[in-house]
This record gives sequence, structure tokens and C-alpha cells, in this order.
Amino acid sequence: MIVGIPKEIKTEEFRVAITPAGVRELAGCGHAVLIETGAGIGSGFADEEYRRAGADMTAKQRLFERSDLVVKVKEPLVAEYDSLRHGQALFTYLHLAPNPELAKVLLDKRVTGLAYETLIKDDKLPLLAPMSEVAGRMAPIMAALYLQKFRGGSGILPTGVSGVRPGKIVILGAGVVGTNAARVAMGLGMETVVINRDPAGLQRIDELFKGRVRTLPLSVHAVEEEIRDTDIVIGAVLVPGGRTPILITREMLKTMKRGSVIVDVSVDQGGCVETSRPTTHDDPVFEIDGIIHYCVANMPGAYPRTATFALTNATLPYVKLLANKGIDTAIQEDPAIRSALNTYQGKIMNTALDEAMSRSRTT
Repeated sequence: MIVGIPKEIKTEEFRVAITPAGVRELAGCGHAVLIETGAGIGSGFADEEYRRAGADMTAKQRLFERSDLVVKVKEPLVAEYDSLRHGQALFTYLHLAPNPELAKVLLDKRVTGLAYETLIKDDKLPLLAPMSEVAGRMAPIMAALYLQKFRGGSGILPTGVSGVRPGKIVILGAGVVGTNAARVAMGLGMETVVINRDPAGLQRIDELFKGRVRTLPLSVHAVEEEIRDTDIVIGAVLVPGGRTPILITREMLKTMKRGSVIVDVSVDQGGCVETSRPTTHDDPVFEIDGIIHYCVANMPGAYPRTATFALTNATLPYVKLLANKGIDTAIQEDPAIRSALNTYQGKIMNTALDEAMSRSRTT
């Protein structure tokens, strides 16, 4: 099979979908690997490293024209839509629920759209987990940065100092993002609250942090009460393949302290704050009602060296499976690959995505 790895074009996105070591494994299995010239530079991988590993360095157009399977980090942008070939397979973070335009392109071109974020193995999301871990650990750090007064924040030092209480952080969600955000927040010495719908997630947080993190079941009342005096909110909610529910409305935002910071990690799937909208690393924040919103949709791209290694570690076994078995056979035989399937032969194959698309058509 011919596997293509294009250079990411999202603003300030420096990750690449595979390391040279990953190329070596695919080439060792007899597959041709096309890498767009310069694709790995942002992650610290020179073209020559890929050549030595067995890749063919090429231009973007040739890569898309020849590749049976295109492996990316982020969803295709508008400038890449025309490059996608009819009947091609695409394996990446797709996040189609808030992006019906891209979904329509994949359906019209009968692209087999395989999404990292919906692949399930042993009731877990193994391809979402490594980037969620990075984003979760980043979230309190980025929030702390924007709490600085000259950046528009309240001027609260999250760690506190002797005789002065630390900042408070409210984390919405107890999955991989929420757990890692709590880990960093605890390390900073912050008063940490985790709100989650599933009691099992709260129990896991209690056991992991030995009661040092306050946990609450998700309710409108709990969110309203906890965000009133918080300094930081982390949106860490996930509906695999679907649209993230709104947990903080515009009216609720008005009750928060001016200069507090929201980091909505779930913005890729629409965001859990009504006022959230995707931002980029070169223009990461905006302010509404005195509240700083950090809504960068590709947070791990800020640490591409770490993120690319972590992503390849997780995705390579599935890329090899797709290449070794062939796309259609892999879909038929492997439940994990089947769970990653979002679009296939012009049809939506993910239930949560289908529901989200149906709602978008009626609004």
C-alpha cells in the first residue's frame, strides 16, 4: 500500500503524523511511504532522516494523487479539500461533528474517513489519549499564563504564597484531559474541583488523588456555584464523535469573576462553553464579559516534539494494520478500526456523528 504523510497546514501546527522510526517499520513491511517535503521539520525531523528510513520525499499534490491511505494529525482544511481523491482513505483527528462542511466533502468524494478520536479498544480511546494527556497537562499552565494582569487576567498567582490562599480551578470532566489537568493543578498547589457526569470517574479521581481534589456530580447547580469564585475553568468534556454539550451558558459566564480564565480543551468538538470558538496559537485568546477564553483547537501542537512521538506510538499499530490488511478488510475484521469509521462509501457510519449532523440540518 502507498501511505502518504502530508505537511500540516493548520496555523502554528508543527506536529507530523509519523516519526522516521515509524516510516522504517512501514517500509519494512513492504509499504511505500510518501512524506511531503519539510513535513517533519517542526517536530525536529529532517527530510534526510525520513529518506534514510525508507520514505520518498515528494510534493503535496503528488502525495495526495498517489496515496491509498493519507495519515495526518489534524483534519483537512479548506485548502486541502480539492486534494482529497475519490475513494481514498484518510486517518486523522477528524472532529466532524462541528464541521459539517468537511463531512460533506468526505461523503461526496466517498472518502473513507477514519477518526483517531472515535477509535475504541477495550472500552478506551487509545488514539485520543496521548494528545489528551498533553492538552490536559498544558491547560492549567496556559491558564496560569493568562491570569497575569498585563495579559488581561485577574492577577492571581495560581500557586499562592505564604499567607495568601492559592487560586481555584474547576475542571469539567474526569477523563484523560480532566485527570491530567487535575494532576498539574494539584502540583501547583491550587484548590482543585472536578465535576463529572459519571460517578465512576469521580471515584477514580478520589482514589488517585487521595481525597485532595474535591469532586462533584455534574448538575447545572454545581457548575453555577463552583464557577462563581473560580480563577480557572478547564473544559474537558468529550462525546466521542458527537457535539460537546454546553455546560456554561452566556448567562452563567456573567456570574464569574472578571479576569478569570477558561481553557476549553473540548473546542475541537464544539466546546462546552457557549461563548467558545476555535482559536490558534498565534491568536489564542479572546475576552467576553471580562472572562479570558483560551480555545486553541490544536493545543499539543505547541509541543510538537513530545506530541509527535506520543502520537506515533499510539497510531502506528493501526496504520500498519490498515496497510497490511487493506482498508476494506481491516474494517471488516477489526472492531477497533470499525469504531474509527466516520464516513464510508458516501455514508455516515458513526451514530453520534449522524445525530450531530441531523441536529445541524434542522437548526
